[in-house]
Parts: sequence; structure tokens; C-alpha cells
Amino acid sequence: FRPLPNLLGKVYACVSSFHFFQNSFFHSIFKESLSLHPRKEILVTGSDDRLWKMWSIPNGDIIMTGEGHADWLSGCSFHPSGNLLATVSGDSTVKIWNFLKTDCLLTFKGHLSSIWGCSWHTCGDFVASCSMDKTSKIWDIHSERCRYTLRGHVSSVNSIEFVPFSNSLLTSSADKTISLWDGRTGLCAQTFFGHVHSCNYSDTIVSCDSSGIVKLWDMRRVALMLTVDVGSHSANQVVFHSSGQLVVVASDDGTVKILDLPSSQLSSLAGHEDAVQCVLFDHKGEYVISGGSDGTVRFWT
Repeated sequence: FRPLPNLLGKVYACVSSFHFFQNSFFHSIFKESLSLHPRKEILVTGSDDRLWKMWSIPNGDIIMTGEGHADWLSGCSFHPSGNLLATVSGDSTVKIWNFLKTDCLLTFKGHLSSIWGCSWHTCGDFVASCSMDKTSKIWDIHSERCRYTLRGHVSSVNSIEFVPFSNSLLTSSADKTISLWDGRTGLCAQTFFGHVHSCNYSDTIVSCDSSGIVKLWDMRRVALMLTVDVGSHSANQVVFHSSGQLVVVASDDGTVKILDLPSSQLSSLAGHEDAVQCVLFDHKGEYVISGGSDGTVRFWT
């Protein structure tokens, strides 16, 4: 993945061949999060209605519903085995659900405010959470305790991701920084001065913020690679395609933005009737899944 020229000021043309083809999933209130099963065609959605729902995709048949949080669900993440699910909530708890027992297996308490996101370590023994209380925590599901509390951000920590097959974590904060942490010590290894939300692809980080700016960062060189303005509305989440050639952004203007990096072209997928809160690719990279404040999940191919 090589640095690309700054795209600010360019005229963007539609490059995407993505088209809306499915809209079957509903919550009573808008969706906050999506998670794909690691191997099966199964999607979990979490919402402000305090429920998580499991769906067969892309046909939209509901498999099960989970209830137990006392406030809105802000994040969900499948265990690497696919047998467990982590959910986080405005009630300041992390819950681990066992599908075989169809019950909540564990509830972790310790955050002092709402939790925004969660992520599993590749080994499946640890789950990390990030909170409005300015901290992140690493939880051990075997000892059922908090292993580390990650301190350093000076405002709400809005997202967290384990770097795949490593002991490193990435957090992004409302203090407009992205931090890289050593999960073995709980210490901050590096800080990137960027935006509000982040995710990871190989040695490159992509981040987005509430003013619609997307940035790509080189983790090894600790350097900014690329800056793109995808519009005046808030960019709520950003993800990489597995090829590293496409970046998809969930936008507050109700569209899904597709940025083709090699050609420097941008396109928008319109269809949601309210802000798009979350996006992801299916495992094969054949279609985009988006969740919106209109209470729907949409599939684009």
C-alpha cells in the first residue's frame, strides 16, 4: 500500500458498481452497530432499542434476538470462533453472549460512563472496550476480570480495534487523536494526531471525523499518507475493502461514500432516509452492508 497524492480539491467521478439490492432488517429505533459472523452468512445488529438481533444474510430471516442491556446498544462483535458475541451499551457494561446456551454468559462492569465499542483479540481470550469515561479496558473472559485500563485520552474514546494477529490495539477519541497501544502492558506506544473514528488495514490506518474528513496513516512511519474531504456532513464510520483499494464511509447525509484509492474517484450510494451510522464489507468483499438511523440495514452490490 503506497502513499497516494492528496485528493483535496479534485473533481470526483462515480466509479462504483454498487447498487442497492436488499432492505429487510428493521429495529424500532436506529441502528448503532453491525458485526459479521467470522465464517457463516450471519449478521448481528445492535440498536438504540436495547436489543441485538441475529439475521441470515442476505435474505433477511431473523435467527434470534438478545435482550438484557438497560440502555442503548452501541457496539457488537463476534468472537473469532463465532460461538460468542460481545455487546456494549450506554448502561456502561460489556456483555458476553453464548449462542449454544442462548444466554448471557458474562457481564463486565468497571467503566464509569457509556461504552462506544468493543473488539476481540484474535486468540479469543480477551475483549477490549472503549468508553465515554476517557478510558479503554481489556477484559479476560477466563478470569472474568479487567486485565488493563488504558489511560491517556483526554476525551471520550469512540472506537477500539485489536490489530489482527498482534497484541496491539488502536483507539480513537473525541480529543482528535488515534493511539496505538501495547496490549501486553496497557501502555501507549504511539499517538497519531487525526480524527474521531478509526479502523485498521494492515500497516495503514484510516480515520474519519465529524467534519467529513478521511485520513490514511502509515503506522510504521507514523506519517500521514492521504487526506480526503468526502463532504460537509459527519463521517460516522470508515472501513477498508480487503483489497486495500476501496474505502467506504458511513455519512450523516444519508449516503454511503465509496472512495476508489487508485483512481482518486468518489461515489455516493443513496437510499437511506436518515444518517448512515455503520458500514462493513462481507467477507468476500462482494457487497457493502450499511445500517442507518432510519432503522434499516441495506445491502449494496
